[in-house]
Amino acid sequence: MQSFVWRGRNGLGEPVNGRLDAASETAVAEMLLATGVTPVQIAPAQTAARTPETRSFWQALRAAPIGTLDLLVFTRQLYTLQRAGVPILRSLSGLQASSDKPALVTLIADLRASLDQGRELATAMARHPRVFDAFYVAMIRVGELTGSLTGTLQRLATHIEFELDVRARVKQALRYPALVVVAIAIALVIINLFVIPAFASIFATFKAELPLITRMLLGFSRWMVTYWPLLLAGTVAAVWGVRAWLASPRGRYRWDRAKLRIPVAGPIVLKATLGRFARSFAIASRAGVPISSALTVVAQTADNAFIGQRIEQMRDAIERGESLSRAAGASGVFTPIVMQMIMVGEETGELDTLLEEVAAMYERETDYAIKGLSASIEPILLTVIGALVLVLALGVFLPLWDLGQAARGPK
Repeated sequence: MQSFVWRGRNGLGEPVNGRLDAASETAVAEMLLATGVTPVQIAPAQTAARTPETRSFWQALRAAPIGTLDLLVFTRQLYTLQRAGVPILRSLSGLQASSDKPALVTLIADLRASLDQGRELATAMARHPRVFDAFYVAMIRVGELTGSLTGTLQRLATHIEFELDVRARVKQALRYPALVVVAIAIALVIINLFVIPAFASIFATFKAELPLITRMLLGFSRWMVTYWPLLLAGTVAAVWGVRAWLASPRGRYRWDRAKLRIPVAGPIVLKATLGRFARSFAIASRAGVPISSALTVVAQTADNAFIGQRIEQMRDAIERGESLSRAAGASGVFTPIVMQMIMVGEETGELDTLLEEVAAMYERETDYAIKGLSASIEPILLTVIGALVLVLALGVFLPLWDLGQAARGPK
């Protein structure tokens, strides 16, 4: 197979170019036309030309990794090509030629090489767990086995799009509180390192005993000024230690369980996680995945170790012969309304449909909760800011208000 460089125009008339491996120039032209690119020039690549696989170390280091948005675009494009009847190898060739992200080009090239060697698409994707998670690979494998790869790709694209939407809304809701917290932290550092020491020199001239709150502020400021290098090193070490603890299975399990008990944010995390579970389980069930296998895959993609363990307990109960509704009830994480819908779905044989209803219900509740998240956090932030201002005002300005008495000194 020979390598060719090409230039052409896309559907909008914009100039595009790239590099493609094919048997001949005609094959390259067919691949480009299949992706909506009109070739203008196709020529054999020079052997000295640099391919994505032979990029320099610095180019590879600076290359942007493949994100969730890239995965969504890739899935959407692959679904469109499959719906149009383009063979999978030709589809991947076209996507490789039209992609302008080096990491994605390298990934698609590896998928094509795996398919050329006789591997299945799911097996080829499983070699890249950082891009394709266990749920994605399992769905692709089921789509290949059942001959419904096109529909599977469409459902996966919808699922990824929902995940991106939820994350974007959560980040938007937390942006203002996060900025306020950062501003408070910066203000405290500046006040303790620069402002209070300036007042300390003034208070040192007083011969009266300062209030307790003022002495505490001066002591804390003096400690920060003296030991700020150790404080900075301790903060870095604490952040590193917490991250290492959260990376361990035990630490992640305890943190994920604690997240569900946090006021205001805990119910939102629980609803979002259960909505993700219901949506993923509905997709797997509709694709024909056995219940035990579907629960195994969904547990790995729950994004919460505590909920994932509960889902695995449900799987173990089903393997022992219990019904899904009984296993879900024993997990202790579903509401009575959801339990009733799961029970009806089992009795009517429309479990996937009712699970999608459950997912939609959780998604609506999550949406409402996220919209009110900022409004719920603002009173807490205002209370914290008010308490800090009160402490600083009493500690710094109380001695100044009583300056006359302090200046006279003890009798």
